[in-house]
Amino acid sequence: MSLDRLIEKIAELQNPTVAGLDTRLDYIPGFIKEKAYAKLGKTPEAAAAAMLEFNMGLIDRLCGIVPAVKPQCAYYEMYGWQGMKTLRGTISYAKAKGMYVITDGKRNDIGTTMQAYAAAHLGETDIDGVKYTVFGGDALTVNGYLGSDGIKPLIDVCKKYDKSIFVLVKTSNPSSDELQNQAFEGGATLYEEMGLHCGEWGKELAGRYGYSGVGAVVGATYPAQLAQLREMLPGTFFLVPGYGAQGGSAKSVAPAFGKNGLGAVVNASRSIICAWKNSGAPEKDYAKAAAEAAAEMRDSIIRETGKIKL
Repeated sequence: MSLDRLIEKIAELQNPTVAGLDTRLDYIPGFIKEKAYAKLGKTPEAAAAAMLEFNMGLIDRLCGIVPAVKPQCAYYEMYGWQGMKTLRGTISYAKAKGMYVITDGKRNDIGTTMQAYAAAHLGETDIDGVKYTVFGGDALTVNGYLGSDGIKPLIDVCKKYDKSIFVLVKTSNPSSDELQNQAFEGGATLYEEMGLHCGEWGKELAGRYGYSGVGAVVGATYPAQLAQLREMLPGTFFLVPGYGAQGGSAKSVAPAFGKNGLGAVVNASRSIICAWKNSGAPEKDYAKAAAEAAAEMRDSIIRETGKIKL
């Protein structure tokens, strides 16, 4: 099962983290952008080329430290088809380097529309009998608030192509309380109900290490809810955003983990990919700075959770 590969990579590297490739032009060193602009002008094509070179440099230095990357689709979609080509190139390059890829698309629909999203990001696209892998990520973030009609097409594709999904449950943003903390008559909150649904949906994608292929997105900025959901959902693997720039810390993510240091993968984006800017490092050392920041994050979390054992 797809998520088993991520768990095995986490144990191999002793690192339960994922680097978010939320690549913006202002995060990219000037020498990379200027080279692209000189060749292609200040165009979407040049922006996409600069993003790909930046991402590949990061992946080269991170692949021996971090088990996974998480490109956020929006940063690529904003440059049109050229940006989407860079998304595809980034996914392919990361997988060639042995990294697990979580495509952060937060897709949400029903029926044939959801089937199309699933085919694009996790399965294959059929062109009159000829099948193509279009993006090829290992997992996809999804919004489950359309219910089973939106999740069932994904599960079908996950079964067929050995993939996984992460469903939004308790997100890291401050206003998540406005809806996700609303309680039903029986007292359960909306995020609790969504978590329980993840547990039920996951029964169709059982894994080797006690975690299913239907994971949950639970923010590092809510450690009490992390602890609560970990207890409620022992067989659900968590994707934990909000570390670093959003305020999450090693101590606040510790409740996401179960026995043997397993159960979650913690995302950081800006604190890794912008480490060269944050530390004042030379532009040409951007990937080295990212690797150092990723290693520091790893060490901080492992000090809280202990050694990871399968």
